[in-house]
Amino acid sequence: MTTPSWDPGQYLRHAGHRARPFTDLLARIPDPRGERPRIADLGCGPGNVTVLLTRRWPAAHVTGYDNSPAMLDAAHTGHEGPTAGGGRLDFAHADVRTWTPEEPYDLIVSNATLHWVPGHAERFADWIAGLRPGGTFAFQVPDNIDAPLHALMRELAGSPRWKSRLAGVLRHTDSVHTPGVYLDRLARLGCAADVWQTTYFHVLTGADPVLDWVKGTGLRPVLTALADDPEARDAFLAEYRDLLRPAYPAAPYGTVLPFRRLFAVAVKEA
Repeated sequence: MTTPSWDPGQYLRHAGHRARPFTDLLARIPDPRGERPRIADLGCGPGNVTVLLTRRWPAAHVTGYDNSPAMLDAAHTGHEGPTAGGGRLDFAHADVRTWTPEEPYDLIVSNATLHWVPGHAERFADWIAGLRPGGTFAFQVPDNIDAPLHALMRELAGSPRWKSRLAGVLRHTDSVHTPGVYLDRLARLGCAADVWQTTYFHVLTGADPVLDWVKGTGLRPVLTALADDPEARDAFLAEYRDLLRPAYPAAPYGTVLPFRRLFAVAVKEA
């Protein structure tokens, strides 16, 4: 899998739809102990959902971690600083593949990031060890690698025209585990775990909105791999667009994008 370059502007074009799963995750996270909780957001992106943590816990010190300079620039510029409740929101560079807590945290959360991290379940032990007793580790990830938008992308990338350019670029079908695997892993690490799935039916508007959506996320490895060849990039996008249109037909009210996500909330033993 190619490490993608990120475009905050493209990612934020569907910010409302992308933020909803995080608000649903937050609703299931218990309040941390203590008056000024310490919180980490792994894979914070442009910081627009990290802000929601400070609204839920305005006295907390929240740090968003990401390895994309473009995303961190957007986060620093748009969101960093003191919060209304006397807390603080800041951002720092870190690679989730190797990040280990250097201080005790009350909550470690990750939103739509871990599917980009091969072997992410192997990191759970380190992150849970970095929680205070009674602390929480929570995450949500897209769980739709078998959906048409991904299946068609892989099919096209593996076609004779593109195979030599795009072999090994995209995520594999095992980038997210089944709910039972996560539940078992978290429970064996001594946590009370709650794992569930939700399918959202996003109604998107505009021309080719599913293509526009995926250009901000799942298509990033392809766009990165073809970044030095705009003609090839545009040709791939045109072919992919033509595959997406019948898979996600437009209706008078918009285009429906069914999108399944997987959630987990794991509370460490007090």
